[in-house]
Amino acid sequence: MNKLSRSQFLQTSIMLFGLFFGAGNLIFPPLLGNQAGSRTWIALVSFAVTAVIFPVLGTIVVGKTEGLSQLANRVGPKFSIIFTTAIYLSIGPGLGIPRAGSVPFEMAVAPYIPEAMSLGLARLIYTLAFFALALWLCLKPNQLVKRVGKYLTPLLLLMILLMFARVMFMPKGVAEPVDAYATSPVVQGFLEGYNTMDAVAALNFGFVISMAIRRFGVQDKKEVAKYTMKSGLLAGLVLFLVYAMLAAIGMVSSQKLAGADNGAFILTQAVQAALGNFGLVFLAGIFTLACLTTCVGLITSGAEYFNQLFKEKLSYRAWVFIWTGFSFLVANFGLNNLLAFSVPVLTVIYPVALVLILMGISQEVVQYGPLSYLVAATVSVALPLVDMLQTTFKVSFPGLTSLVANLPLASQGLGWLVPTLVALLISLACEKVLLPRYASSPVNEWTR
Repeated sequence: MNKLSRSQFLQTSIMLFGLFFGAGNLIFPPLLGNQAGSRTWIALVSFAVTAVIFPVLGTIVVGKTEGLSQLANRVGPKFSIIFTTAIYLSIGPGLGIPRAGSVPFEMAVAPYIPEAMSLGLARLIYTLAFFALALWLCLKPNQLVKRVGKYLTPLLLLMILLMFARVMFMPKGVAEPVDAYATSPVVQGFLEGYNTMDAVAALNFGFVISMAIRRFGVQDKKEVAKYTMKSGLLAGLVLFLVYAMLAAIGMVSSQKLAGADNGAFILTQAVQAALGNFGLVFLAGIFTLACLTTCVGLITSGAEYFNQLFKEKLSYRAWVFIWTGFSFLVANFGLNNLLAFSVPVLTVIYPVALVLILMGISQEVVQYGPLSYLVAATVSVALPLVDMLQTTFKVSFPGLTSLVANLPLASQGLGWLVPTLVALLISLACEKVLLPRYASSPVNEWTR
């Protein structure tokens, strides 16, 4: 079979949306709407650049290069193993998976637990049920599209749509923008989307989608890449529409909830006002479904990757049990300690992930050589690493640390951007002019 049916394509695309859409994606847009107020739509467009477009591009690039490892291998084999493993570990059991189990509990369940009941026991029961369901969903990857794309994610979308429609019938009051949104809504929206770090998740989920397409019988590389691209575009469109609905909820309640600093609080107040106490249960269901679909994608992609990395010495099912069991324990007994390590790691690998996505998507046009990939990756890793060591561990390097701190856009966490762009242009010029042999390097074969 060389084609997907319309139903298979839609289920795959909706599954990809569900993999992307976790708790963070629920709470960022309402906060944006609350703080941007009357300038919400301007801010939302720039938010979409980093929260929608980059993740979609990441999915497409991974589909075209047949996996994150192949994309990272353009820098070098050792870099590929270290970078890819760091992404799967940090965004998987090191951050994304255990947080996916604990965040919906903390945000939508814990505030309403009776005082007489132990909070730790309630969390244990909730996360046990959560991860047991995630385990069941992941053990049969052949059923993943059906379970997530046909049932769970459509249910999630329906619940979000009902929440949005009900809140829109409530009295509205749009406030003026506050803080950074008052002076630079475009920049602030861009930075908020950057903070979702969904571009890193896309490098994981692109692999899940391409594998799902192959399980439908599509084996031709070009067809897999084409369907991955189309699924990414449709998932991105749905993602933007959902972001618009959530931002609208924050915007129309911005007068009443002025000063709110948490998207979960905004949703809770708006839904409770619209649906009463039932709204709290309804919202808890939305948070749980959103986190569950993301969790499933992270477990599946990680298990597939490590199964291949260790040449199937442990089965896919074994890796699913390992990742799920470890994440369950961390969610209950060590999440804060693990976050203290994994979040700094993500701040280092996120910039180079963005660089690889942009270079990968433009490879056929620009024809970067090995030097360009090596230089761009080195700069986009080294500068965030220096900054992270100073801000997190108070480790500084004479001259270098202060230089990094004074780079353009450093105060916004984007100090790596301009130097990486300059370094890339210089290395590209060297390849095209001074070292023409790079133009016919094996990089050209990567795009075939």
